[in-house]
Amino acid sequence: MLRDVTLDVRRGETLVIIGESGCGKSVTLKLLMNLMKPDQGQVTWDGRPLTSLNDRVVTRERLRFGYLFQSAALFDSMNVFENVAFGLRQNTRMPEDQVRNIVRDRLKDVGLRADVVAEKMPAQLSGGMRKRVGLARALAMDPEVILYDEPTTGLDPIMSDVINELILQTRERRPVTSIVITHDMVTVQKVATRIVMFYPAARLRPDQPQIIFEGTADEAFDSEDSRVSQFVRGEAGERMQELAAA
Repeated sequence: MLRDVTLDVRRGETLVIIGESGCGKSVTLKLLMNLMKPDQGQVTWDGRPLTSLNDRVVTRERLRFGYLFQSAALFDSMNVFENVAFGLRQNTRMPEDQVRNIVRDRLKDVGLRADVVAEKMPAQLSGGMRKRVGLARALAMDPEVILYDEPTTGLDPIMSDVINELILQTRERRPVTSIVITHDMVTVQKVATRIVMFYPAARLRPDQPQIIFEGTADEAFDSEDSRVSQFVRGEAGERMQELAAA
């Protein structure tokens, strides 16, 4: 749930959104993709309200976004090559040899060799490989904005670090804007240029803002707001358990 949230995303930044489960982080991504419509207020792209755009324009505008889903969300019936090529085949009239070149290059960008993985099915891949294939697919259409939904969830620390490095490399290689949702504070510290923290609206008074922090990772750790400092230090869950037991 989101309530009275005003959030500007700056071109070229890596904005990381943190907060407890249920505070509206995933809803934010769905609103940005126009997969949900706000009950009040509006979402704007380049100053244009989404509600003012017809469906055809919205569909075209979505192609400016790449989306790495929490579970990678690969098509089980398609091999790796077909998954990465899907957007190109669906949305362009690109010759197949050009599609092959782009798929090969995007797989290389995420540290995978096309000659090794192209014919593999998603079920044959490890969790980390699925995430990398998902990122290659997100990059295939050369998006202006990449949305990362819990990119390191379910991965071991080594593979999490690989994904974090890929997020950084993507930003360095391309003029992209990145929006990351995560509970992983290592990811926050490594990739964020700016952090915002949402707080559950149900635990706020109507006059209290739902965004309770905006700044850098270091500023979050040093915050005088205990809701922020406890969350980033992993102490929020312990505090909630103490309150429940009291």
